[in-house]
Formats: sequence, C-alpha cells, structure tokens
Amino acid sequence: MTTTDLDVRLEKHRVELTGYCYRMLGSSFEAEDAVQDTMVRAWRSYEKFEGRSSLRSWLYRIATNVCLDMLTAGNKRARPMDLSDSTPLAQAALSPRPDNTWLEPMPDARVLPTVEDPAEAAVAKESVRLAFMAALQQLPSKQRAVLILREVLAWKASEVAELLDTSVASVNSALQRARATLAEREQGDKAAAAAVSDPLDEEQQKLLDRYVAAFEGYDMTALTALLHEDAVMTMPPFDLWLTGHDDITGFMTTLGSACEGSRLVPVQVNGLPGFAQYKPDPEQGGFTAWAVQVLEISDGGLLGFHFFLDTERWFPLFGLSLRLEAESDQVEEGV
Repeated sequence: MTTTDLDVRLEKHRVELTGYCYRMLGSSFEAEDAVQDTMVRAWRSYEKFEGRSSLRSWLYRIATNVCLDMLTAGNKRARPMDLSDSTPLAQAALSPRPDNTWLEPMPDARVLPTVEDPAEAAVAKESVRLAFMAALQQLPSKQRAVLILREVLAWKASEVAELLDTSVASVNSALQRARATLAEREQGDKAAAAAVSDPLDEEQQKLLDRYVAAFEGYDMTALTALLHEDAVMTMPPFDLWLTGHDDITGFMTTLGSACEGSRLVPVQVNGLPGFAQYKPDPEQGGFTAWAVQVLEISDGGLLGFHFFLDTERWFPLFGLSLRLEAESDQVEEGV
C-alpha cells in the first residue's frame, strides 16, 4: 500500500475518532491533538498491523491508549455549576480559572460523522451535549471508555474487552457502574432534560428566532419570557454562573451591558443550537468576536445558555472570522 493510500484510509476515520477523543477528554483541542497522535502512531506502526482486527478497531485501540495516557494527570473538565454554587447578582464577580478547568465547546462537523440512520445520528448528537459531556468527565477513565464504546458507538462487550485487554465480565461491570453514576447525576442536573429535534421542529425554530430578536434588540422583557424560571447562564473561563431570569437579565444590563447591540450568527455546536456572538466595536466600528453561545432548550423555553468567551481559540475552530463588518459597510462594498 502506498503512503497516499494509507493516508486516505486513515483520514476516513478522523471525524469519528475526534468525537471519541472529545468525549473522553472534554477538550476540543486535546481531542484533535489525540487524534493526530493516533494517526502518527498508526502510520509509523502500520507494517506491524497484522489485520487480526479491522483497521477501525485498531485505530480505536490506539486512540484509547492515547486518551488514557492523557488522562493520567487526573484533570476532570467541568462546567461552572459543577464546581461551585450559583452566585447572586449582587455578589457577581468575574474570576477566571485556567483553560484546562473547563469543558470546551466543539463544532458538530468535527465530531459527528454523517450517518444515514436517524436513530444513530440522534444518539451521536445527544452524546456530545454539554450535560452529558460533563457527566462523562466524572467517570473514571476506563469506565468512561467502556460507556462511550458500548452505549454511544454500540460496540459489543467482547469487542470492548478485546480493545481494553480485559474480560467481558469486567466490561459489563464497568458499564453497570458507569450507568449508575450517570443516572444519579441526571436526577440533579436540569440540563439533562434539554432536548432538541434533528432537524429543529417548528416550535424550536420559532423559539430561536424569538431569542435572536430579543438578544439583538437587547429586550430584557422579551428575553425573560423565553427563559425558564430556573434557567442557568455560564461564561467560561469565568467561574461565575447565574440562575433565574431576574439575575440573568440583571447581569446583562449591568456587568454585561457592553453586549447590547450584538449580532448573532448561527452555529451547530455540541449537538445543540448555538450562535457566534459579535458585540459592537466602538473603536473600529462594526463588530468584534465575543462569544460562542450554546443554548439548551426544554419544554418550549431556554433552560440554559452558555457563553464561551475565549474567542481567539473558538472562532477559528468554528471557521469564523474575528470581525463582522457593519451592514452599512457591507452594502457599500457590494456584499
């Protein structure tokens, strides 16, 4: 096999491997690094690949070992609500934590391979949503791998046992413990109830349209009408998180008032609807990148919205420009 042929065969698996590593690691960039390391290891050792398993299974074995090595440091990525209690608006302060603290957003296109089976596609999307991803990060690393391989990727217990060099009984035991941990977390995590259709149904699309109109118009009355009473707002890398529409809208009109007049561009992120937010740039005109928003919808309202603020990292990952020209400028330029 030529080098080019091998590269083509390996690349066919990049998206699904990235999804697997992302679920394991909770980090967009670490996942892509892990997959690149997997590809390099596979390329270098391909001559030793004896074909006893499929190329796909062999790649997953390498990727699993890479991820387990990366997880030995013990860091568990999290959302702000996993680390502290919510803060009343009167005590709100923006205190950042290091990047490696946080569960990171990921564009759907980088982790969700195209599949024809709608049920399979739905499971894949649900398994990258923020609440599920946060729950995964609380599992011991091998339990995490077992749960992803068995529940998300639908591998047989015997296949997982072979990949992990363990017994079927050990795999089944790890899966049972992982399921119990996730079930316990779901009971106390309202975001686990977030659900969106694929594609969005008419009601959900109308809700998003109303959200865009309310946010871009900075209409707090309209925004309050869309939020559940116990809605949550987070802003990594800051550990502050707010709950309840009064504190959320109060924050947006005080500490967050610079967002007034923002523009939103739709993005597909973590199996959920989202937006790239550009806020007005008073110095240069137009709009400058500010946040990737991820929205959680439940029962006709917004249950959570999460602002990932490290735009120098996130916008290029989503293929987005760091600037958005004013509409008048675009018209003058013939856009």
